[in-house]
Amino acid sequence: MHNTASSPALLKFYASPIGKKLLTGFTGLGLAFFATVHMVGNLLMFVSHEAYNTYAYYLERWILLLWLVEMMLAITFLVHAIAGLQIFWRRRRARPEGYAVYASRGEPSLQSISSRTMIVTGSVLLTFLIIHLVNFKFGTYYLTAVQGEPSRDLARLVIEKFQRPVYAFSYTGVMVLLGVHLRHGLWSALQSLGLLTKAVRWGIYGLSLVLGVAIALGFVVLPLAIYFQLLT
Repeated sequence: MHNTASSPALLKFYASPIGKKLLTGFTGLGLAFFATVHMVGNLLMFVSHEAYNTYAYYLERWILLLWLVEMMLAITFLVHAIAGLQIFWRRRRARPEGYAVYASRGEPSLQSISSRTMIVTGSVLLTFLIIHLVNFKFGTYYLTAVQGEPSRDLARLVIEKFQRPVYAFSYTGVMVLLGVHLRHGLWSALQSLGLLTKAVRWGIYGLSLVLGVAIALGFVVLPLAIYFQLLT
């Protein structure tokens, strides 16, 4: 009886505007955390190929945990994308004429280019993610040795990919869009979760901008350094 009663309640919660906003907030913060961790891992390439391959080696050794994390990430991406699309279409149906003209950023909405293009940047990021997985997770499996054991030479694959202008600059462009997406997404997620007060609202708004730019730059430096042969 408990499961029968709770299931419709959960569906009703998801169907509500506030339910979708809370879901996009929670999932968005989780994905932002993942992006930050992934960016820091990428920067190990600047330490050495060995450091980067060792990092990848230990991730692969925790195979069950890795599968669990990847499964959770896949679900989080899907929930975030679906809920975001539903919110977008609901707002568009509610006021179809409202998207022709926008006011400049300010109280109370704090609209910006990043807030008005969330659906566009999100769609590009989702498409990019699929291409990125095909190229790296399922890309060429070069072999090397880490601590005397056979392991994947992921550093070689990274160098190989980013030496190509199409991938280096498309990756850079998408990471700029990631920064734009995070600029509004971080602030909006905290607001949706009811964690902002008037005392901290503008501070968090500015911090979201700083974090969005920092994460984007953290991703961008690697492909550009490789392409311009500053890192080989």
